[in-house]
Amino acid sequence: MIQSGVRALAAEEGWAIRYQWTPLDEISPHAALAVIAAEDQRFPDHAGFDFTAIQVVWRERQAGRPLRGASTISQQVAKNLFLWPGRSMIRKGLEAWFTVWLEWLWPKQRILEVYLNIAEFGEHTFGVEAASQRFFNKPAARLTASEAARLAAVLPNPASYRVDRPSPRVLNRQRWIERQMRQLGGVAYLNKLQPEG
Repeated sequence: MIQSGVRALAAEEGWAIRYQWTPLDEISPHAALAVIAAEDQRFPDHAGFDFTAIQVVWRERQAGRPLRGASTISQQVAKNLFLWPGRSMIRKGLEAWFTVWLEWLWPKQRILEVYLNIAEFGEHTFGVEAASQRFFNKPAARLTASEAARLAAVLPNPASYRVDRPSPRVLNRQRWIERQMRQLGGVAYLNKLQPEG
């Protein structure tokens, strides 16, 4: 957020950050499910690292395919809360260390709540509440499954992908996310986040 604000100031746009913290129980469950479907479908089951996805990326890299990420929601929260963007080994090492601590100290619902509140969904727009207000003129609590999937569709690159003017690629990704949400079992899938006991 600070980097986005500094860029806006440098471009003489003023401090143009859109942000509003919203508790998880005031966010549509469709939004929570959409980001899991889009970014980390094993989120309820792993302890911060998706070793299956890491192995797939490693095999793709060995085969010379384009590099793609295997970061979990927990890793993204660690990076966005405590670190800087980039791909250095030092940053990745610190990200792993913070991820272990987040998973140990916070329940999955808290990690997801923080992710939904700090993810960038568009230029100078952070958190699902600000994104919902900006792009759909409604609170995040009222997001539909389709709207939530559209927001999640831009997460890989919110600087290039647009919610308000979606490219064919964003629309295809939105449809894929909606299918994944249904295949996961709909919002009932979020019950897996409840702590056992």
